[in-house]
Amino acid sequence: MKLSLLLALLSVSGGSGLRVPSVSGQDVTLPCTYDIKTYGPLAVCWIRGDIPNSGCSKQLTASDGRQVVFGGGASSRYQLLGRLLDGDVSLTVLKVSELDAGRYGCRVEIPGWFNDEKHHIDLTVERAPETTTPSHTETASEQTHTHTAADLMSSQILQTNSSFSAEQAGGSSVFLLCVVLGMLAVLTLVAAVLVLASQQRRLSNNSEPRVLGPVASELQLQSRSLALENIYQVDEDGGRGDGGEYEVLP
Repeated sequence: MKLSLLLALLSVSGGSGLRVPSVSGQDVTLPCTYDIKTYGPLAVCWIRGDIPNSGCSKQLTASDGRQVVFGGGASSRYQLLGRLLDGDVSLTVLKVSELDAGRYGCRVEIPGWFNDEKHHIDLTVERAPETTTPSHTETASEQTHTHTAADLMSSQILQTNSSFSAEQAGGSSVFLLCVVLGMLAVLTLVAAVLVLASQQRRLSNNSEPRVLGPVASELQLQSRSLALENIYQVDEDGGRGDGGEYEVLP
């Protein structure tokens, strides 16, 4: 239970028999306050059981209103953790056990006869719920299930990797085949071009004599005709006087 709620349950003037529940192993605060603005800092003591008519016998811890004067050390399970200068002298029991259950008393010593405030708190402690631990069989079954799931996942990963590798290998083979076929096509095209060029060159060489041969023969015949005509003309002109002989060119 929170400290603010516990403080609200108990009035400043005090009361008796306030019940505070708790669970073993936890810290619990037993509320106790007084009106410090009216009285100023006052001496306070805490005890187990009913508060006697005067004083505090077998006190657990005590304060003079400003600081702890008895108990409440670092090794003590009974601590005054409230703001003493605000009149908050609530007792905090650290890590309560079932043996801590019972009545506690807070005595605020107010000056005068029979003016002390007495606050009684009854603490109840319940046993903390036990946490069940899985049996050896359940643990082994869970481990087997975990191993099976891990093995299945590993197998799936290997299959996926194998399929991916096969797809990569198939893609690489197709790519290489396409490259080889492309190179063969280019080489075939180049060879065809070279063959066509060679044939064209051969045809050009063979056609030149056929074209020039008749032309050359005709030119030679014309030349011979002109030569004969010239010879005949010379013979006719020169035969008139000297009767010389002339050789007829073939």
